Amino acid sequence: MTRNGRKRSHDDFRLDNTPSMGETVAHLRRSADAESPKEEGQQPSAGNFDGAGEWHKVERSKKRKKHAKKEGDNYPAIYHSSQNRLQSFVKVGDLQNLVLYLLADGSSPQWCAVRHHGQVRKVVALMVPGLEAGMFDGSIALSPPEQKQENGTTAADSPKLAQNGENIEDPNSTAEDIPPQIVEDRKTVISPDDYYPTRLKHKHLAEPLQPLADTFEHIWPVKAPGDDKYAKMHSPMAGMLIAPLVKPKEEKKFKGAQPPTASRNWNNQRTPITEFIAPTEELVEEGYVLHPANFSGTSSPAENARREADQQTEAEGWVDTPNLPDLAAGMVAHQDIQKGAILAGRKVLTMDCEMCITSPAGTTPAVSSLTRISIIDWDGNVVLDELVKPEQPITDYLTPYSGITPEKLEGVTTTLQDIQKKLVTEIITPHTILVGHSLNSDLNALKLTHPFIIDTSMLFPHPRGPPLKSSLKWLAQKYLSREIQKGHGSTGHDSIEDARACLDLVKQKCEKGKAWGTSEASGESIFKRLGRQKRPKRDKLHPDGEDEFRTGAVVDWGEPARGYGASAKEAIGCESDEQVVTGIKRALAEETDGRISHERGVDFVFARLRELEAHRGWWTKSKSADNQSLLDTTTSSTSSDTLADVIAQTVARIQAVYEALPPCSTLIVFSGSGDPRELANMQALQQKFKEEYRVKKWDELSVKWTDDEEQKLRKACEKARKGVGFVAVK
Repeated sequence: MTRNGRKRSHDDFRLDNTPSMGETVAHLRRSADAESPKEEGQQPSAGNFDGAGEWHKVERSKKRKKHAKKEGDNYPAIYHSSQNRLQSFVKVGDLQNLVLYLLADGSSPQWCAVRHHGQVRKVVALMVPGLEAGMFDGSIALSPPEQKQENGTTAADSPKLAQNGENIEDPNSTAEDIPPQIVEDRKTVISPDDYYPTRLKHKHLAEPLQPLADTFEHIWPVKAPGDDKYAKMHSPMAGMLIAPLVKPKEEKKFKGAQPPTASRNWNNQRTPITEFIAPTEELVEEGYVLHPANFSGTSSPAENARREADQQTEAEGWVDTPNLPDLAAGMVAHQDIQKGAILAGRKVLTMDCEMCITSPAGTTPAVSSLTRISIIDWDGNVVLDELVKPEQPITDYLTPYSGITPEKLEGVTTTLQDIQKKLVTEIITPHTILVGHSLNSDLNALKLTHPFIIDTSMLFPHPRGPPLKSSLKWLAQKYLSREIQKGHGSTGHDSIEDARACLDLVKQKCEKGKAWGTSEASGESIFKRLGRQKRPKRDKLHPDGEDEFRTGAVVDWGEPARGYGASAKEAIGCESDEQVVTGIKRALAEETDGRISHERGVDFVFARLRELEAHRGWWTKSKSADNQSLLDTTTSSTSSDTLADVIAQTVARIQAVYEALPPCSTLIVFSGSGDPRELANMQALQQKFKEEYRVKKWDELSVKWTDDEEQKLRKACEKARKGVGFVAVK
C-alpha cells in the first residue's frame, strides 16, 4: 500500500525495486574487489570496470563448430552431426540416396553430414547379411558366457545414448565413454533416441568385432524396406539397386493429386513376343525339365543323370516335342516375318491345367495328376479343352481349386497318353511358343518338355524378388483390372479363364515393353541412373578427350549378370567371400604393366558377403541347383567354425575391401535386415492357414490363426527389418 492508502500497481512495485545507476556501479565494484587477484597482464572479466570507471567491451564466446577442419582442407568426410534431429530410422533407401548424392544427382542426405561430396571418387556398398545389433551390444554372445570384457563388465549392462550423445543414466559421462547400444530386440516402444547412431569403441566390442572400430566411427540402425501394415519385408538389394524414377522438369510444376509415376512417365515400346521367351538358364533356375533342343539336340550328361534320378525319362512316360534338334529349328526365316509383326511368324498357345491328388493321404510330397487341360490360341479361340482320367485312383479332388468332382469325371476315358499324342502330332509345332503361369507345374503333369516357354510368373516378378512369385489372380487385378478365380465349392478355378488372363498379360507386355510389370516400371537400375552422370575431369582417363559417364559393377555369389547386375558395366560371379573381395579389387582397379591404376576402375561397386549369412542359417534355399550347391558347400565348410571365427573372417574381409579403396573413396557396409527366419516361419504358417480356411471347416483346420499369431507376425517383421550400417571415407 502507498502512503495515501492506494494499492500499489505493478509499475509502482517495479520502480520501487529497481536499483539506481549508482547502486548498480557500487555493486559491480564490490564484485570486482571480491574476486581473487589477477595475474599480471590478465584482462579484466567481461562486464567489469577498470580503475577509471569505464565499461569494457563484452566478448561473447564463439559457437563451437560442428566439425573441426583445417583451413583450405577440401578432403571429403561423412560423419554424424550432433545438430541433426532424426525423425525416423535410417533406411536402405537413404543409403542409396547417399550413393547417388556422392556420384550422381541425388539430394543432400538429412541423416548425416557430408563435407566436400564432390571430391569423392568411388563408392563401394557392401551388403553383409548376418550382422546384427545384438553382436555389438552383447545380447548375442560370440564367445562362452563366462568370458567378460576387459573392464570386467558385459556389454548388456552398457548405458544408452540420448539424442545429444550424453549418457541417460549418467549425464556427466561423454559419448567417448559409451559402449554401442542399438534398439533391443525385446523392445516394443520406440523412442526418438533409437534413431541415432552410437560410437564404436574397442573396449566395448567383442574381439572379432574390434577391427571395425579402426575403420568406422559409428554404427547406425538401418531399417530394411517393407510394409508395416501388412507385416512384410521387401528386398534390401532392391532397396539399394533400384532407384526411383526422376520426374521430368516440366512435370515438377504439376499441382494437385498426381497419377502413379509408372503410368505418367511410361512410353510404350512395342516388342515382338520372341523377346520374352525364357532362356535356358532361367528355365533351369525355375526348375523346368529341359528339352534336348536346349542343349543343341543332345542333352548334357548331367541333365540326363538328373532326369533319370527324378524319373523324367521316356521310360517313365515323358515326351519331348519332336522335330526340334536345336533351338534354331524353331526360328522363322527373316524374310517370312511381316515387318512390325508381334508374333514374328510364331504360333502362340496359352495353356492351363487342373490337377488332383492321386497319392495316398499323408504322402510327402503329394503326387498330383492331370485331370483337365485347356489351350487357347492368340485370338482367344479354344483349341483344346478336355477332361483326363488319371491312371491312379484320386485321393483328393481339390475341388475348390480344380473344380473337378467325381461326377465330372464319370464316364471319362481320355488318358494322359491320349493327350500327349494329340499335342505332339496335331497341336504343337516346332514354331510353337507355350504360354502359361508357373507353366513348369503344368508340363510336369503332362510329362512334356518344350524349349520355347513364356512364363508370366517370370515376366511379372514379385516385388520382393525371388523365390517369391506373384499369383495370377493378383496380376489380373493389378494389370488387367479383372477378377478371376472367384469360384468356390464345386465351381473351383476355370482353366479357360486363367488361360485368357495369361494371354492378355503377355499381349499387354508386348505392347508396353520389357520393363512393364517389373521393378523398373516405377524405378530404374541405379547403374542406369549413374550412367547418365559424367565424371569430373580429375577422374577421366583422358582429360582432353570425350566425356565419360559413371560406371558400376556387381560382385556377388552365383551369376549376378542374370539379376541386378544386368545393367552394370561389369558383373562378377563368385563362389566364396574371398572371391568377392578379389572381385571388388578387380572392379575398382585394373592391373596394367605390373602396376595398379585406380583411374581405370568403375565408380560404384555393389557386393555381398554371404558366408556369415550361411553359417547363421539365414540364406534362403533356392530352387536353382547351382545356388543350392553353393549354399550346401558354404554351410558345410563353415559348420566346424564358431560364430566368432566366421565373424572374424568376415570383418577381416571388410578391412581388406577398405584397404583396397583409393583415397577419397567411401565404403558403406550394411546388413540389409535382421534375422528373417521367424518372419518366414510365421508367413508360411499364415499362408497355410489361408489355404486350409478356403476349403475346410474351422474345427478341421490344422493351423489356427488368432490375434496372438498376428501379433507374433508383426513382432517378427519388426525384428527382421532391424539392420545395422557403417559409413567411412578413406
